[in-house]
Amino acid sequence: MLTALPATIATFVHSPAKLTAHSSRLHILLVDDDAEIAELLSNYLGKFDISCVAVQDGVAMRAALQSHHFDVILLDLMLPGEDGLSLLRQLRRRATTPVIMLTARGEFADKILGLESGADDYLIKPIDTRELVARIQSVSRRAHTSARQTQEINDSKTTEIRFDAWVLNLPARQLCSPDKLIIPLSNAEFRLLLAFIKRPGQILSRDQLIDFAHNKSTEVFDRSIDLLVSRLRQKLGDDSRNPSLLKTIRGEGYLFNAAVL
Repeated sequence: MLTALPATIATFVHSPAKLTAHSSRLHILLVDDDAEIAELLSNYLGKFDISCVAVQDGVAMRAALQSHHFDVILLDLMLPGEDGLSLLRQLRRRATTPVIMLTARGEFADKILGLESGADDYLIKPIDTRELVARIQSVSRRAHTSARQTQEINDSKTTEIRFDAWVLNLPARQLCSPDKLIIPLSNAEFRLLLAFIKRPGQILSRDQLIDFAHNKSTEVFDRSIDLLVSRLRQKLGDDSRNPSLLKTIRGEGYLFNAAVL
């Protein structure tokens, strides 16, 4: 466990040549500003066939993303310059790379905000390194499953699903509003909406939705599903006080009330 280490993360940066030569199965980008923890995490993750590039701020993060492909991004909230939430929102406008927030800010409101901003998972320091490995592997598996589903969609020639006046673009994972506005979706939002679309008029329990949107191997809670539904409602313009598309069935779960074409 890294329980005795400082509560921030790092600027221990592998060179591009070193990363390219590395045969690790997974590549992660660590965005934080504590070199000591970054080096320790990089060495520890290497034992599990996970390579780690670490940078200390948003500028270096963007440069790394332009140079390399990463399976998972570990992102701190408190960074010099742009904060982690700002970087996460920017990333979500153009990419679906899984993001795990890794931060000392453990208030429930902080966790909610991170998830609402598009994080796939949220870990609070000090961290158990074994748990971190499990979380990285979990979100990576989910991303690969989603990519496979997208490929299957592409192979089937189905590119759009229409419901009411909305269009869900499957390859791009984007919503098109009745006003022709493009609305990007996070990985979890896309999986959840697709689960609803495939089961119109069917009541889905929170446990079922956790399986569809998160996978049981990740620590999730009923509230996280409520947050995801809330985010989808906002993007769909569905009144939370009197929703017409995503209805709450008290004591049972949620129901997607739309005609799917």
